[in-house]
Amino acid sequence: MADEATRRAVSQIPLLKTHAGPRDRDLWPQRLKEEYQALIRFVQQNKEADNDWFRLESNSEGTLWTGTCWYIHELLRYEFRLEFDIPVTYPETAPEIAVPELDGKTAKMYRGGKICLTEHFKPLWARNVPKFGLAHLMALGLGPWLAVEIPDLISKGLVVHKEQQSEPTAE
Repeated sequence: MADEATRRAVSQIPLLKTHAGPRDRDLWPQRLKEEYQALIRFVQQNKEADNDWFRLESNSEGTLWTGTCWYIHELLRYEFRLEFDIPVTYPETAPEIAVPELDGKTAKMYRGGKICLTEHFKPLWARNVPKFGLAHLMALGLGPWLAVEIPDLISKGLVVHKEQQSEPTAE
């Protein structure tokens, strides 16, 4: 499924230990701490490899996450807003990442801009509950999705770089 570089990067993300979701008032703070530690480690290793590609932040309860992700294509940076809620059945159920501005531009997306991860990522997540967390969702879910979909959307003219959007057309 994943190439060797992805396997190596994912193997460096700490595995989570606490089996708790947002409804578990006693254990959720510990799970959230583990999530942050894994995300921080993943971002650090991405920066060390000159592969920084997302920013995330959550509400105070850790149940709503927002941020940005970007993809570099032909030396141009394409940036997108992202968001997701932590499902009440988390960690058994993986969050559904939405990239709202791409809604309706690809078949590999559900209504509301939620990216399709059912074929490849969801079975992997299910086999690794509760060890996988949000850093794994980014590394094995959103990252590969962006790598496949964004170049395709650019080639079809469905995603245009912001500098090219404002250029007047010559007639």
